[in-house]
Amino acid sequence: MGRPFKHYLQGARIYSCSNCRSHAADDAEIISKSFQGRHGRAYLFSNVVNVMVGPKEDRLLITGLHTVADIYCAECQEVLGWKYEKAYEDLQKYKEGKFILEKAKLLKENW
Repeated sequence: MGRPFKHYLQGARIYSCSNCRSHAADDAEIISKSFQGRHGRAYLFSNVVNVMVGPKEDRLLITGLHTVADIYCAECQEVLGWKYEKAYEDLQKYKEGKFILEKAKLLKENW
């Protein structure tokens, strides 16, 4: 197995892992800033980079039961948030395939 390919984002506003500063997401990919994570505020993104997706598990969240998978920084393996794999309630289906990044785990680059 080779060394993982690392993405470098070119956007004006970038979110990076607070532990190793590896790029994680572009500000243009934010869908909502009104989410709650394990460590406080969190953002819903349509796409993220330089993450590994962990095993799926059912988790009871504020908005109901979801199948989620924790996402880890590909560089330092810090848990950054989770990926919504499945939503069981119709009103929550828009989250499927989207990513939560916790604000406490991110740094702002180029702001």
